[in-house]
Amino acid sequence: MIRWLLAALLAAAPMMAAAQTGARSFDTRLQHVEDELAIRRILIDYAAFLDGRDYASYAALFTADGEWANGAGSHKGRDAIRAMLESTLGPAGAPNRSNYHIISNPRIDIDGDRATATSRYLFVMRGPNGQPVPSLAGIYRDELVRQNGAWKIKRRVADDIMPTPEEWKKIVPTPQGAK
Repeated sequence: MIRWLLAALLAAAPMMAAAQTGARSFDTRLQHVEDELAIRRILIDYAAFLDGRDYASYAALFTADGEWANGAGSHKGRDAIRAMLESTLGPAGAPNRSNYHIISNPRIDIDGDRATATSRYLFVMRGPNGQPVPSLAGIYRDELVRQNGAWKIKRRVADDIMPTPEEWKKIVPTPQGAK
């Protein structure tokens, strides 16, 4: 009887090992999907907080030493990022009925607790008669990290494609009261 049980266990061992590998594979795949969804949420929240002039929530999407950069310069740390928003978009919490962002085509690559993402953006402004006017388009390139179980933007680079940063400065004046 013992020989029969031992033979049965030995015969079942490869199937049990395959089942454990499959379970780990499923857990790994599930974690990857959860990570990608969390990062996609950051991309969506980024635009929503920006358009809602919720600069505190916007800055909280970044690591404490996170960086936001584009062709005009770089802003490092949450306080600097908030100050940049206030100097270009006006005071936090101000009503915004003049523009919004569309984020699309995200590609997210995850490697453990680090990830990269690229996405496209379109900035839409209110035209002279109230109609939406596509005004700025480009690509976001993000480096993200998982900190304390949550994904954060470590570095975001906004690459304005149309118009160029130089052309954009001619289109959009600095808001009144901004630095």
